[in-house]
Amino acid sequence: MSEINYPTVQVDAKNKVFVSFYLYKKRYRLYNSKRIGGDFNPNSFPEQKRLEMGNILAYKVYNHISKGGRLTAFKSNKLICGEYREIEYITQAYNNKLQKDYSVVYKKMFKGVYRSIVEHLLKPNNSVENIGVLLEKHNCKTTYNTVRRHMSVLLNDAVKLGLKSNPLLKVSSKKEKARLHKPIRKIKILLNELEQYSFNLYLCCLMTYGCLLRPHREIRQLSWESFSDDLKFINLSGKDNKSGRNRIVPVPEYIRAKLKRSNPSHNIFTNSETPPNPHYFCTLWGRFKSTSKHLKKGQTLYSFRHTGAIEIFKRTGSITKLQKAMGHSSINVSLTYLRGLEIPELKEEDMPLL
Repeated sequence: MSEINYPTVQVDAKNKVFVSFYLYKKRYRLYNSKRIGGDFNPNSFPEQKRLEMGNILAYKVYNHISKGGRLTAFKSNKLICGEYREIEYITQAYNNKLQKDYSVVYKKMFKGVYRSIVEHLLKPNNSVENIGVLLEKHNCKTTYNTVRRHMSVLLNDAVKLGLKSNPLLKVSSKKEKARLHKPIRKIKILLNELEQYSFNLYLCCLMTYGCLLRPHREIRQLSWESFSDDLKFINLSGKDNKSGRNRIVPVPEYIRAKLKRSNPSHNIFTNSETPPNPHYFCTLWGRFKSTSKHLKKGQTLYSFRHTGAIEIFKRTGSITKLQKAMGHSSINVSLTYLRGLEIPELKEEDMPLL
């Protein structure tokens, strides 16, 4: 029970009724029940009825707060007493996520997860404790695990704000069968086909392979000022790449031969200060797939990055160099990445002799 004295009903200089009370030795004045989550307003009644309605407001305020109900600050959602509801903790955690420097795709996933959680909590008898039912509609293991991971991250952040628990910590992810990324065998032939189809898409694929940059963010947003004067290096700041760290990437000669420097502030694909839209290369790639004679099933824009990774690892045998080339945050990430690549761990000479 909160330490509140019974409110007194008073009238201000404009003949408006309010209730006055002390809570934890601090005085508060309420003209309506909005700050306790209600919609009762004594001042919406005729003046001769306001005192009577003010007594009703006093009872509502006392009854609500003395039973542990919430009181928010003036013109703010900050709590003075009581507890936030589950949905409010999650909403606050979600808003905090949106303010951080995450990719558009990452924020879009959180938006979908947040929306499904809110819809769940607004239904009668639902709570965070039975939120696991939201995962049951996902038959695809990959989708199930992705949604579970993002949902759990959001709930963990809400727990830090005051939510009682994250029940998804007790829900296991579904084991997926490892998939082998398909490298591009005849990469020169495919690149020649791409050059004939669209130079921008060709340049994107060439840099994805030769510089091992990610196409949709790192390459798409490149401007000429990111290149060194001799075009031999690309300098990416932390905000321009996924790892969040400053990164210097060598540019092979076969890529430099295709580059024609323009205004330093201009994007390399649009020749303006505005980069292509986020779906630009996805759209081009989708159209190219329908016409290509050399593209194999399962190969994507990222297949060029996978193929480049294989070439580096085969040539150097160094996981450290591969980590730096890929821009991974740790060697563990690179090791996980290599498990899905078509790289044999055993050689013929390692096999049993007869």
